[in-house]
Amino acid sequence: MIISKTPFRISFLGGGTDYPDYYLQNGGSVLATTFDKYCYISIRVLPPFFDHKYRIVYSKIENASKIDQIKHPAVKAVLNYTKVTEGLEIHHDGDLPARSGLGSSSSFTVGLINAISALKGEFIGKRGLALASLNLEQNVLKEAVGSQDQISAAFGGLNRINFTTDGSFSVLPVILSLDRRTEFESNLMLFFTGVTRLSVGIAKQKIANVKLNIKNLDMMKEMVDHGISILGNNSTPLSEFGELLHESWTRKKELAEDVSNPIIDAMYEAGIDAGATGGKLLGAGAGGFMLFYVEKEYQQGVKNKLKKYVHVPIKFERMGSSICVYQPENFNVE
Repeated sequence: MIISKTPFRISFLGGGTDYPDYYLQNGGSVLATTFDKYCYISIRVLPPFFDHKYRIVYSKIENASKIDQIKHPAVKAVLNYTKVTEGLEIHHDGDLPARSGLGSSSSFTVGLINAISALKGEFIGKRGLALASLNLEQNVLKEAVGSQDQISAAFGGLNRINFTTDGSFSVLPVILSLDRRTEFESNLMLFFTGVTRLSVGIAKQKIANVKLNIKNLDMMKEMVDHGISILGNNSTPLSEFGELLHESWTRKKELAEDVSNPIIDAMYEAGIDAGATGGKLLGAGAGGFMLFYVEKEYQQGVKNKLKKYVHVPIKFERMGSSICVYQPENFNVE
């Protein structure tokens, strides 16, 4: 039995500049962190007593005799990529809903590659995990996704991720004092809108609009520098970061028509009216999780105002995708 544990991520600033259509021409930069909610993938060699060779358990249950019969696109792609020949049983469990703006699909892909590599006795490393996941999602599956989620899931931590015009990336940890980090972390509030959605349509709109949104995307990329400057200067009130999130959210809504809607706008305004300094909807848009920056004295008021939404307390994490159970074993019979 192998179990991988892969975190979800919160993207603060620079989202949209991690799409290849933008950064291959202009370079990109994002500020993001992983936090203490996870995607778990358990995998074991399937005993040879069944009519099927593969069993995949997620929101559905699939039994298949061949890899090409598997309907889950990421599972099929990863099994083909890793050249698996043994029968496998794969289970997925997540702490938070899928399709909710937290990079869950990339966490799944990264975690599955990590688990299968461990089962094969191979160490792939964080950069290898990120590159393999990027290749599968963007080139094999042809999904309309950016490049930050896979990297955050693999590396973990609070990072600036830079993308260059030659297609490479660098991961730069954001260095904060313990007190500053604790204050920042404790002033973030995450609420579930109650809506999950497929982000593909919105992402395709953003990609199609890249040339029209160059000015906006350039400014969103510059916000990463501003945000890191605020976090790193202990004499600067952290509330300024909340104000920057508000500006980022305002610009993000201009990238595609369906990023927001009246329900999400009303939820956001309710949080601001209750004392939040700023915030943003995470992920592509149209649903998922809303992040607010709220000073301590206003947090209970925000909770009361948004009491019909699920509040999810969070803490940053630094490990990235890891193998938390490693008990490799072949099932041999004579």
